[in-house]
Amino acid sequence: MAVNLSKNGPALTAAFKEVVDEKSSTNWALFTYEGNSNDIRLAEKGDGGLEELVEELNSGKVMYAFCRVQDPNSGLPKYVLINWTGEGVNDARKGLCANHVSSMANFLRGAHVTINARADEDVEPEVIMQKVGKASGANYSFHKEASSRFQDSGPQGPVGSVYQKTNAMSEIRKTNKDNFWAQAEKDEEKRRQEERRRADEERQQLERERKDREAKEAALRETRDKERSSQIEQQKKYQQQQDAESKEMEKHRWEAASLISQRAMNPREMFKQRERGIAPAEPDVPSAAPVSPQPEPDVDDGQSRCEYDEQEAAPQEQLEEEAPAASSYVQETAYKEPAQVEETSPQEATPEETSDKGVSARALYDYQAADETEISFDPEDIITGIEMIDEGWWRGYAPDGHFGMFPANYVELI
Repeated sequence: MAVNLSKNGPALTAAFKEVVDEKSSTNWALFTYEGNSNDIRLAEKGDGGLEELVEELNSGKVMYAFCRVQDPNSGLPKYVLINWTGEGVNDARKGLCANHVSSMANFLRGAHVTINARADEDVEPEVIMQKVGKASGANYSFHKEASSRFQDSGPQGPVGSVYQKTNAMSEIRKTNKDNFWAQAEKDEEKRRQEERRRADEERQQLERERKDREAKEAALRETRDKERSSQIEQQKKYQQQQDAESKEMEKHRWEAASLISQRAMNPREMFKQRERGIAPAEPDVPSAAPVSPQPEPDVDDGQSRCEYDEQEAAPQEQLEEEAPAASSYVQETAYKEPAQVEETSPQEATPEETSDKGVSARALYDYQAADETEISFDPEDIITGIEMIDEGWWRGYAPDGHFGMFPANYVELI
């Protein structure tokens, strides 16, 4: 990543201008990073020259120093840029900061000498001043030495040699030091390319896993939807069947009540009349069909209902026209006839009739029916004739005789 000079831009620019200004007493400024980020901040500044600057360099950080010194040859101000990389900085950080050297050189422009330093011997003031003197390009003491140079000083001694034996290790260290930053930049570029490649592979792997997961979830949702739709459809069919049976039972009850209400004489009134002495005259009334106990027919349409009503009405009229004398057998038969007719009418099954059939359960909690397809009950009530139609919902007879659905977790089997 590139170095960030904009976050602390005003402070950095102000410190740089103070060092460049010859009228200012500040002759050096030191810059470093904020933590492990790429944001440059002002670490320190002062007016003590190279000696004071060297004391502020930290062996565990990457720092950039800009200092104003005086040229030993011309006496003019010169500027020195020091790229300091401490020996305690890890290699990854070194490679990352190697890319920032050119950006810092552009920001701290105008430097006459640039020094890449890693140890204290690389930033000794004497060494730096020698490099500044060599970089000036002119020896302003030539005219001062000319007068004494051409004077005859007597016989001259043998000319000495300035040859020095080359130290291979020293040359290798200097070469490595000069090539360090170039190699560091190459290593950093390779590292970035490798990181980009790994990031692309990880992103592609995550994308494939995400697509596979979404496909599995979609298939699972579709399966669940189909199962739920099938259960709902079965429940609807079952509910429709129950509604049809309930309507058919209600229809039979209404037809039976209608037949009873259409009789010419109420059996209770007939019994009261016979108690008062009014009875049929013929002694062989018991053989008559109307007074014998017969089950009511299952009337399904209007025509059969009318035929049945005519058959019921004819014996009643015959009884009114006959003589009042009747035997006790006729009285008993007439008294029993309506009761048996009422017993044969379809009735809803009661809990007592179904208590010995099917599965029974005891209520643990009270439950109130939400609609007519459910039943209500209180704790300790007994529900009989249970049908386990679903894992969570059963059907059975409530204590009041109503048949409907109820939650299975509200009861316990007995």
